[in-house]
Amino acid sequence: MTEKHNLEKLIAEHQPRLKSFIRKRVRNKEDVEDILQDVFYQLVKTTNSTMNPIEHVSAWLYRVARNMIINKGIKKHEEELPVYRKDDDDNTIMKDITEILFSHSTSSPETEYLRSLVWTELDAALAELSLEQREIFELTELEGIPVKEIAETTGVSVNTLLSRKHYAVLHLRKRMKQLYEDVLSS
Repeated sequence: MTEKHNLEKLIAEHQPRLKSFIRKRVRNKEDVEDILQDVFYQLVKTTNSTMNPIEHVSAWLYRVARNMIINKGIKKHEEELPVYRKDDDDNTIMKDITEILFSHSTSSPETEYLRSLVWTELDAALAELSLEQREIFELTELEGIPVKEIAETTGVSVNTLLSRKHYAVLHLRKRMKQLYEDVLSS
């Protein structure tokens, strides 16, 4: 099997999920296609020019995609940091946290610090979940894989997977709400 064939196979295997991952974070359809193309260009360039092979291709692809989304600055306008209000509901809080994590605007040192703080807290909160809850949350929310596809692959029913995800989301909301209140109310 040639190196070109291996690359084509990798691209075909990862393209649908990676495109879904990017689409969730980028509004413009053309930008989604551009970023996807750039990610695979980087893959080809890296495999052709590096003596060290990429050990975890999937993780590498998502990291490159996330960095490209941030670097491209898809949103052209500066966004204000959210302000905590006592009457904010969980959906508002999670929307604000999601915006911090996946913001496409040009970053200031403050937003970069806040983003790293939120990612650190999210990683800690995910580590507190059971393996099953963490996996379903990461697969659906971070990798963009549909629940039905996960059910077919794992043999676990859709209802069981949705229940696990529900409990994961409840836990994450509770943990992230505390961070939100601590950081944004000061």
